[in-house]
Amino acid sequence: MTVSTPPTLPPKIHPLVRAFLDAPGAVADALARFGSPAHLVFPQVFAENLGHFRDVLDEQGTGYRICYAHKVNQSRAFVRTAERAGIGIDVASAAELASAVDAGFATDRIEVTGPKGEAFLRALVGTGVTVNADNLWEVRRLAELADAPVPLLLRLSGFPATPVSRFGVPLWQAEEALALLAAHRDRITFRGFAFHIDSGEPAERLRAVEACLALTERAYACGLVPTVLNIGGGFRQVFTSDADAFDRYVVALRAGLLGRGEALTWGGNTFGFHLDGGAVHGTPVFHKYANTVPATRMLTDLLGAELEQHGGRAMARLAAENLLDIWLEPGKALVDHAGITAARVEFVKDVAADTTLVNLDVSRDTVTPADQEVMVDPVLLPGGDVPDTDHGDAPVGVFLAGRLCLERDLITNHKVWLPRRPRPGDVIVFPNTGAYHMDLSAANASMHPRPPKLAVAQRGDGFRVCRDEEYEPVAAAGSREA
Repeated sequence: MTVSTPPTLPPKIHPLVRAFLDAPGAVADALARFGSPAHLVFPQVFAENLGHFRDVLDEQGTGYRICYAHKVNQSRAFVRTAERAGIGIDVASAAELASAVDAGFATDRIEVTGPKGEAFLRALVGTGVTVNADNLWEVRRLAELADAPVPLLLRLSGFPATPVSRFGVPLWQAEEALALLAAHRDRITFRGFAFHIDSGEPAERLRAVEACLALTERAYACGLVPTVLNIGGGFRQVFTSDADAFDRYVVALRAGLLGRGEALTWGGNTFGFHLDGGAVHGTPVFHKYANTVPATRMLTDLLGAELEQHGGRAMARLAAENLLDIWLEPGKALVDHAGITAARVEFVKDVAADTTLVNLDVSRDTVTPADQEVMVDPVLLPGGDVPDTDHGDAPVGVFLAGRLCLERDLITNHKVWLPRRPRPGDVIVFPNTGAYHMDLSAANASMHPRPPKLAVAQRGDGFRVCRDEEYEPVAAAGSREA
């Protein structure tokens, strides 16, 4: 079906990425050299995002450490860029630790987070990495295993009016934790408290900060000398370039669910909405795509927030007054707009009067985690040799289908409008897939190989594309260039 003014979901695309997409033949040449589909990462965008974080922290005049959350993307190019820039890294497995060390990170710049088993704890003892302890068992085992002091942060959870978390030591165990740390000062160097709030609600983070500051005072009373307040990650991305257009699409989608307009979903998918009394209720599974607050604004607001329990002084000022360095673990925010996924159109078919499927040589779980929906429009690039003489150049609404022989392998369960009907050999580019989308759920079902990961760098007036593992940064630490 073609419409004159279709509802769209315009993606936000970094200018460097946009220049690469607009460069004649650049994407097609990369796919011809390395194969389709392919993930492409842009380390220079990563470096720019890092620079913006540093600008915010530098303005506060407090000590800090940025630890790139490796789990967000397995790209070696990103890890090498982080190492060259002189920041820390947050790893959550033995393989991520090996990746960081291989990329050049000294162990004193490595923080290990997440739940850890016996074998991993044994491997960490004596390395000099900072262990962000998830539970009291980890603290006890480190004390038992260590021959020399192990640097340790204690992750907390269970803050007031905050959803329960499976991670961290609940506040009601904090006194027991402090007693344990004080009893083992010869084997554990307590560096401070940590938390991670995966929420866009500032009040939740502030309650966590206040709890950590109160426990920092208790730690002093126990003879401990904490020097770090780790505020974690969870700094969000901005996917859409037009929030109003996003809202209009959601309105049209909701109307379609009620039968009051064109159906925009495949097979009655409601995306987490529910229908009751002639209205649409609930929070959709794609709610993160509605965010319009940049990560740096989230960080600025948090650092400048006035804490009532401390005379209205700003959070960053309180940390400085207590001689606490602020650590943070951004992942999504550092790779925001620094990755895309490109796939070729295999064929196009009409399965109903108003339902067109565009089949790609990629599966859904290569582009996005299975429980999420990519709510930004892909980019259609020309390719192939078959002229499209039957359908003109009017916008066309389609569903994008994957290559697996499974009904569920629909890349989009919502209708997307492309500027024209795609042709076999055309390229579909999914913007901003660098955060988790490339690695978290990628499968090799039907024995399809995983897509290659490529690093793209702007050099002079052109672009250089190489395999991710071959990329090396060329700029000085902290530069916006990589």
